[in-house]
Amino acid sequence: MNLKSKLQALLCTSLLLIWSGAGFAGEQIFKVDPVTNDGQKWRIGYYEGGAYINYQKQLTETVKGLMQLGWLETAELPKQTGEATDTLWKWLSTEIRSDYIEFVGDAHYSAFWENDKRSKVEDEIVARLNHQKDIDLMIAMGTWAGKGLANYRHRVNTLVFSTSNPISSGIIKSVEDSGFDHVHVRVDPKRNERQLKVFHEMIGFEKLGVIYEDSIAGRSYAAIDTIEALSRSHDFDIVRCHTQSDTSDTELAEKGVIDCFKKLVRKADAIYVTQQGGVNSRSIPTLVEIANRYKIPTFSQSGAREVRYGILASLSRAGYKYVGRFHAETIAKVLNGALPNQLNQLFEEPPKIALNLKTAELIGFDPPIVLLGATDEFFDEIVVAAQKSE
Repeated sequence: MNLKSKLQALLCTSLLLIWSGAGFAGEQIFKVDPVTNDGQKWRIGYYEGGAYINYQKQLTETVKGLMQLGWLETAELPKQTGEATDTLWKWLSTEIRSDYIEFVGDAHYSAFWENDKRSKVEDEIVARLNHQKDIDLMIAMGTWAGKGLANYRHRVNTLVFSTSNPISSGIIKSVEDSGFDHVHVRVDPKRNERQLKVFHEMIGFEKLGVIYEDSIAGRSYAAIDTIEALSRSHDFDIVRCHTQSDTSDTELAEKGVIDCFKKLVRKADAIYVTQQGGVNSRSIPTLVEIANRYKIPTFSQSGAREVRYGILASLSRAGYKYVGRFHAETIAKVLNGALPNQLNQLFEEPPKIALNLKTAELIGFDPPIVLLGATDEFFDEIVVAAQKSE
């Protein structure tokens, strides 16, 4: 099978999975129309392990999805700076207009990526849910938050967003069952596999560099189980480099990734840029410069934002709008009476390849015409990310 046929097969398979994932046998039909909580507004809270740009993007698109469904009055969201969600949450709690939903101002929680704060914050949230009982639905953003709230320490409906692999990280039992009546976790178990297959077809690498924190969470973020399985089926070696990711010391995380890039460009012939604390708008310009200097192709696990900044390619997330709509509809169904675990957790985003043509030129990668034809987002230049987290 030639490159064109393989790429088309990968994309068609992904589309079929998306269409088949639109519902599952036995799922009831639940309304998404706006309703009040017996005449009162539904009160929503939020918990994240720490600031991360993907969390901000997903929360933003979820709010837009709720606007489209009529739960919130349509409004232009303020331009976000940095990677945190607290400013956005404050705006939602004070400025957004709705007859149905309230984003509770003092119900935004973060552990700031500090392990010693994590259990204290989670205990505080659980105590509030069990005793104060003033929150109707919790958004748990990311793996830390998912592991902290996906349990029976409380019974408040909880929706877990933005986890790389909630099954391997132990948040849920399976794609079909979160294991808890009041918990729903969006899952896309084949996303990383689709990414790596496309990257392998593009480059044909024999040694893939991978950077990750060697912990249960770190291995989950980086999809190490998937990479190891594909290395056997597609006959490539894994060149590993370990960092610290889930830490409040961002400079330490960034330095670890940069040091790993310097090592991997001499040992690997391609690098899979995994999601972690050290890969951000401050470090990406340096990572791109190192990889491009050694003409090493890179692929972003995170998405098109990093391709814009010079990573060679990714499967784009289309600005998270599809994910945001899915989360908004899930919130709407739960507020209409669905138990979270009654709802489909599988949602695979429409496949969109993102490619940086300037990076391709610098590393001497000549994209085949068929690849260009399968690409939905092109970047003709490398945009220098702001040195402060954007």
